[in-house]
Amino acid sequence: MRNSLFWRITYPYILLAIVMMGVLSLFLTGFVRNVYLERTETALFSGAHVLREEIRHLIAANPQDPLIDQAADQFGEDFDARVTIILADGKVVGESEKPIEEMESHFVRPEVQQALLKKEDSEIRYSDTLKAELVYAAVPVLEGERVVAIVRLATPFTAVQGKLNQLYGSLLLATGIATALVVLFAFWITRYTLKPLNNLSQAVDQMTTGALPDIAEPSGKDEIGRLQSAFKNMSQELNARIDAHRSEQNRLEAVLINMTDAILIADAGGVITLINPAAAEMFKTSIDEALGKTLIEVLRHHQLVELWRKCQINKQQQISSIELTSDRLFIQGIATPLSDFLEGSILLVFQDLTRVRKLETVRRDFVSNVSHELRTPLASLKALTETLKEGALDDPPAAQRFLSQMDGEIDNLTQIVQELLELSKIESGRVPIQRQPISTCELTNQSVERMKLQAERAGLALRVDCANDLPEVRADYDRIEQVLVNLIHNAVKFTRPGGEIVVSAHRENSEMVFSIRDTGVGIAPEDLERIFERFYKADRSRSSRGTGLGLSIARHTVESHGGRIWAESEVGQGSTFYFTLPLA
Repeated sequence: MRNSLFWRITYPYILLAIVMMGVLSLFLTGFVRNVYLERTETALFSGAHVLREEIRHLIAANPQDPLIDQAADQFGEDFDARVTIILADGKVVGESEKPIEEMESHFVRPEVQQALLKKEDSEIRYSDTLKAELVYAAVPVLEGERVVAIVRLATPFTAVQGKLNQLYGSLLLATGIATALVVLFAFWITRYTLKPLNNLSQAVDQMTTGALPDIAEPSGKDEIGRLQSAFKNMSQELNARIDAHRSEQNRLEAVLINMTDAILIADAGGVITLINPAAAEMFKTSIDEALGKTLIEVLRHHQLVELWRKCQINKQQQISSIELTSDRLFIQGIATPLSDFLEGSILLVFQDLTRVRKLETVRRDFVSNVSHELRTPLASLKALTETLKEGALDDPPAAQRFLSQMDGEIDNLTQIVQELLELSKIESGRVPIQRQPISTCELTNQSVERMKLQAERAGLALRVDCANDLPEVRADYDRIEQVLVNLIHNAVKFTRPGGEIVVSAHRENSEMVFSIRDTGVGIAPEDLERIFERFYKADRSRSSRGTGLGLSIARHTVESHGGRIWAESEVGQGSTFYFTLPLA
């Protein structure tokens, strides 16, 4: 009898039910306790918020006002809780359970420390004052951004525990009854499921809905055993085929998800039937929103839709380069018909070549700019040399003047080459950076002092705005000073007489932000993005002196220190250059 199929199923089922109910009881016990504690803490926090608003004006007027202690007594009586009002230095100015003269400093209490950090906190711990375990809730009282006091409410944990014990008893009784019902149900359901016809009907129903039953090895030679044996062979064959199909599907899905190119498949009507995450990101949509919509609704660009239309008409692969002016993207689109696999469907692949195009533009501009910069002094040298050959050497004053001009042009060429070498070294990381703590104001003051005479000659006011209590930065003094001098020099060069240049510094989180603001001619928006490129000049005529490498060197120097550099400008209103350095 004990070895019958009925008992072999029933015994584990009953044991499982008992174990599960036990685990559920333990879980519910902890859950109820947590819920009750959360409700208690929520009530304490709510009361603390109310009291905080009532006493905020008293603390702002006079933190030692006796009315604060009276408010604590009255609120503690009304709220049935212990109320403590503590100043930011830990002194108790309000207490509902004891005279405030007998209260010691509460500065080191955990909940007080958290409130001083502008956080609301709760604790369960033993109170030396009341000789009992309490649930505490503390909230900060703010004056602007400063914590001036803490309102703390507490209630005895023994009261909470008593109510929890009542709930635990009720829960244990309910669990016992439920376990008994589960055991009775186990007997009934086991007898019911062992009926052969019902078992066969259930297995057939599962297969018709697409679910394959997991059939164990036959446990006997009875009706159930023979039924298990027959269905097991069929189930294994079906499972093998489904696993192979699922594996193939998973591989295809993994490829689509991890591809950086945008992939879409549209049917003959232009409705999207497949889209990968890269395509959803490129066209600012989601996979769920795009599926089932037309290409026009998702792509929102007639050239992209036209690519699909040409492929649909010609039945041949189409390739087109498209520039999306709204998003400043340069895309190469490839449309391929899928007639051999999905009749009428077309595969669309979009490759983002924006970065490649930008790099090509930068390379082309760099070659053009460096050629222009080198051609001017070389042409001057060529003209001066020819003049000397044609007889200027016989005129000593003229020859001396031409030689001086040649010397100046050679200096310009030398400066270009030196700055290019310096920039190359900085970019390759071959320039040693001697980082050390540096006074922020000393750095700004010294840089301004170096440029003050040049500013005065240009008729400009140059001043420093630097608070003496600013922390030090960690940087290479000489190189950062050169960055400041370079930015101030540019401000002087592009500011009309009578203008003003302000060099300032202020702290933001763990960085020091330096700024050089002028009232000069400003920079056009289309130039603002490119002013830190090598040889790039916003002055199209290149009438301004300089190599065009200063800002590029400044950018690489700042970035080698772990900082950032950027500019803000408005044409005719002046410019402000910013850069950051880490604090020491």
